[in-house]
Amino acid sequence: MKSSFRWYGDSDPVTLENIRQIPGMRSIVSAVYDVKPGEVWPEESIKYIADKCRENGLVFDVVESIPVTEEIKLGSPERDRHIENYCESIRRCAKYGVKCVTYNFMPVFDWTRTQLDKVAADGSTSLVMYWDQLKGLDPLKDDIHLPGWDSSYTQDQVRELIRAYGEIREEGLWENIKYFLERVIPVAEECGVVMALHPDDPPYPIFGLPRVITCEENIDRYLSIVDSPSNTLCFCTGSLGCSPKNDIPKLVRKYSEMKRIGFMHLRNVKILEDTSFEESGHLTREGSLDMNAIVKALVETGFDGYFRPDHGRMIWGETGKPGYGLFDRALGSAYINGLIEANGGIIEK
Repeated sequence: MKSSFRWYGDSDPVTLENIRQIPGMRSIVSAVYDVKPGEVWPEESIKYIADKCRENGLVFDVVESIPVTEEIKLGSPERDRHIENYCESIRRCAKYGVKCVTYNFMPVFDWTRTQLDKVAADGSTSLVMYWDQLKGLDPLKDDIHLPGWDSSYTQDQVRELIRAYGEIREEGLWENIKYFLERVIPVAEECGVVMALHPDDPPYPIFGLPRVITCEENIDRYLSIVDSPSNTLCFCTGSLGCSPKNDIPKLVRKYSEMKRIGFMHLRNVKILEDTSFEESGHLTREGSLDMNAIVKALVETGFDGYFRPDHGRMIWGETGKPGYGLFDRALGSAYINGLIEANGGIIEK
């Protein structure tokens, strides 16, 4: 398995010099952040990231993410141009050594939380989503903004998008996923790249918007659209694990045996009685997921792809991008390394 860590570029307070000191660390997960979604990534920007990583003894071989635009998700007139540009960005990334590209098909909002700094009993802070905090809110009527939402949208644009998704509904979104995959996966195959779809986070409808990458049945449907080793999952244990209906170790074993996991996001989450949830430390006893069973499933099925510790708590007085501090993610990485070794797995250099 290949240990990786997300880096947000030169503006990230967590530096490559920090990351390279984490035991077993190999790969950097990053992206070009200053290009408008739908446009082609400049080669010089991709090369810059690759060169910076190489200078620090690290490899830039995972992109997270090349955004899928609302025009593609909705099947708007601009989608063909955006898909062509998407394919060109894949080609350019592959030229500089990228092997895995993540993306998602979540309408309007990316991951959704109601609070980014919930204080735990030990004084750490973390991301949470409480359904009670969403009750009575209606983005078609109220001026609201939640963590994880794209701040570039005006409230009027959000309302227009919500209405548009209401018109195409879930089946329309599936049709647009199919249209996208049938054009992008052949390009990924040619480039030796795996496309890894991140599940919806959380795996429930938000404000009536369709959410489709949520459960085993829907993942099976997604993987069957284009049956290719380049059409894979970015299996996020914390996202799918928010639903108690998803047996995460079982699903990891199933899709790893099928060789359809391109990237693992490993984190724990504590599910509350009403399916609200709190992001916890990576340790099994801190949340609702059996992290050892998850890693054991990966080792026993011969998973040799990328993994990274996902969202971490803010601990020891650290400040920065919520969920993406250094300290707790480094602890998570070390914990995952220990589980891999204890189960007989190998961490690739």
